[in-house]
Amino acid sequence: MNKATGLAKSELILGGQRSGKSRRAEVLARQWLDANAAHRAVLVATAQPWDDEMRDRIARHQADRAERVPGMQTVEEPTELGAAIAHLSQPGTLVVVDCLTLWLTNLLMPAPSAEGQDAFAADTGLDLASAPIKALLQALEQASGPVILVGNEIGMGVIPMGAQVRAFVDTLGRLNQDVARVCSRVTLMAAGLPLTLKGTP
Repeated sequence: MNKATGLAKSELILGGQRSGKSRRAEVLARQWLDANAAHRAVLVATAQPWDDEMRDRIARHQADRAERVPGMQTVEEPTELGAAIAHLSQPGTLVVVDCLTLWLTNLLMPAPSAEGQDAFAADTGLDLASAPIKALLQALEQASGPVILVGNEIGMGVIPMGAQVRAFVDTLGRLNQDVARVCSRVTLMAAGLPLTLKGTP
């Protein structure tokens, strides 16, 4: 852990919708920037503007982030997350990934093709995503600066009826476990409050 900022070498922040997980990452990023004028913070955004609602949501998040953490830069990377972390990570740079769930969605459930066919591949599970996940885990282990990853915990509710949705939930659960294993701190957010699952608070 960085004693000056309280940041772990790598941290996974999990939570449900509107649990405060992204806000928690922003607070940590602001602390990192305030601790040293030479520090940099870069957000790796994985969301893609598939429809009007998503475009509005992205724009709203961008505006809110610019107000709360004005010094944080943004890089858009929907699929090559491991390569992005490896490229951006430096001792004085904090990399924030928001979010892992959308990244996995981009890999397993790409947008409809030009012919209108949904290229839904979640039923193949980790077999399809193994190379990107291995690249992500390697980048986290080799990162020279702090990394914060935001992701959804969606396996605590009603079991989905559809086979493809169940496969996605299973794959996300495995991804969260793999990332948690290599991260030095894991935090679960609920009602805006952090609960440390791994590492020191």
